[in-house]
Amino acid sequence: MPLKSIEWADGIIKIINQNKLPEKLVYEELKSLEDVIQAIVEMKVRGAPLIGVTSALGLALVANQMREKPKDEVIRKLRDAGEKLLNTRPTAVNLKWAINKILEGIEEVENPADVVVKRAISLMREDIRVNEKLSQFGEKLIEDGDVILTHCNAGSLATVTIGTALGVIYAAFSSGKKIQVYATETRPKLQGARLTAFELEHEGIKVTVIPDTAVGFVMKKGLVKKVIVGADRILKDGTTYNKIGTYQIAILANYHKIPLYVAAPSSTFDLESTRENVVIEERDWKEVAFIGNTRIVPEGVDIYNPAFDETPPDLISAFITEKGIIYPPFDINIPKIVGT
Repeated sequence: MPLKSIEWADGIIKIINQNKLPEKLVYEELKSLEDVIQAIVEMKVRGAPLIGVTSALGLALVANQMREKPKDEVIRKLRDAGEKLLNTRPTAVNLKWAINKILEGIEEVENPADVVVKRAISLMREDIRVNEKLSQFGEKLIEDGDVILTHCNAGSLATVTIGTALGVIYAAFSSGKKIQVYATETRPKLQGARLTAFELEHEGIKVTVIPDTAVGFVMKKGLVKKVIVGADRILKDGTTYNKIGTYQIAILANYHKIPLYVAAPSSTFDLESTRENVVIEERDWKEVAFIGNTRIVPEGVDIYNPAFDETPPDLISAFITEKGIIYPPFDINIPKIVGT
């Protein structure tokens, strides 16, 4: 069975601390809003859908601890908590989407604390249903014998369970198709080497980890048939924001005539923003300067560490969603399918 990354248990959030993988599978309890914020910022939990669910359960945590407080105080605390969560990571749109879903209209309900807890649990369960549906649609794009390249981690560890890009791979494998996966190491946090390889090994799927710099070489050798990645934000024209390195993989796939699919739930689509107002998160320079406790970049050297990049829609073959496969023209089909 796929790993389950997060649970709500008697007013406490239980997560897999992904920073401990692959050496140890460690479950950790989050008991306060501060714990939740720290878990998101430090990437104990990561992946756009999982960040959204974690923020929703963070609000449930606050609400659950305030059940006996006056309604006005509960609402004020929840709105404040929502703002704090919103500031943790700027690029993944699921974070804002989830917070808005949980807090929508809470001033009008009689017991906002109860409503917020119920909504958060429902959103967590809905994530599983969405990933199941998405994976069923995507599985039809995979052929027996395919070798698939994926980047970063878009599996159970990026969602409640099952995953998006890896969910498609799991569904194809479960249907009896013989498939193999190339996983990029995904510098600097190594989500591919640490997390995707861990997941696929756990599921019994053959996986080969390659350096990020080997993508073009394995494509030129004809070792890759398809590319499937996840996403942190997709605009209405199909412009996609995903883990840094996705753009160059898309260029290489296009050059070698390899289809590239983006698997993401409808909550990852941002039909309002434009390229100009999407913020690309820049993370701590230490992630690049160190591997473990060993410094690999000389002191005094500047470091630029963007966490995401922007892939234009003309490099993407299709989007795999729980509402079906979306093909070009994206500027017409994305609003038509996702907006319904």
